[in-house]
Amino acid sequence: MLSIRLICVGKMREKHYIEAFSEYSKRLSAYCKFETEELPEFRLGENPSGRELEAALSREAQEVEKRIPAGAYIVALCIEGRQLSSAELAGLFEDCAVRGKSRLCFIIGGSFGLHDSIKNRANLKLSMSKMTFPHHLARVMLAEQIYRGFSIMEGSKYHK
Repeated sequence: MLSIRLICVGKMREKHYIEAFSEYSKRLSAYCKFETEELPEFRLGENPSGRELEAALSREAQEVEKRIPAGAYIVALCIEGRQLSSAELAGLFEDCAVRGKSRLCFIIGGSFGLHDSIKNRANLKLSMSKMTFPHHLARVMLAEQIYRGFSIMEGSKYHK
């Protein structure tokens, strides 16, 4: 059984996002060990300087690094990443399982994204879309896509 850890910078506060994410987390428990870890987002002022932004992202990256499981296949969500179809994501899960990679770790940054050190460490840089989404919505969308991926692998009617 695959183990999937989702590391997120920033705490979800909106009830509708929390409820939607909880629903997919519950559904995923039938397919994998799914866990989420929320890390605090480093607070910045209205117009942070490049140096302030770099320092904040660096601190967040240090906390993310501590939580990446040893030997995990790492997927960093970032705008410059590759876009995959739902079927291709399901194929990634199958490929990891075949290659003996039983742990996957998805990482979603905060409002300012992820530090380059995290992106460079990732096995895959994944973009949800060319559009920009709030990172809390991206978390819900990712959980749904992971669930859809397992549904595709199973051949269920969920993926039409």
